[in-house]
Amino acid sequence: MGKLAYDRSLTIDFDDRTLAHLQIVIGMKMRRGESFYFSWKDDQQVGDGRTSIWLHPTIPLVYKYYGSRSPAINPAWIHALEVSANTNAGLQIVPEPSVPTIKATW
Repeated sequence: MGKLAYDRSLTIDFDDRTLAHLQIVIGMKMRRGESFYFSWKDDQQVGDGRTSIWLHPTIPLVYKYYGSRSPAINPAWIHALEVSANTNAGLQIVPEPSVPTIKATW
């Protein structure tokens, strides 16, 4: 289970594979200087609701992975996440499409 730390005030748990895909999509948008919402369904342990945050290039983010190996990356999932990030609702964790994956190189 990896963690995304947002602005030193919020830490969110995601599995390492999901977190790696989110990091790529968020990084792509941040490099372009884009701000956007990111929303996810909360775990039952924290109320089973939804949380949304505003992501902006000046707000610090930290990606902390549990595993030491980079997970395989699914380009189709990157695309699907990026499409969701470009909507008015912002980035949402969409189901992973089933296509071949590639090994991460970062």
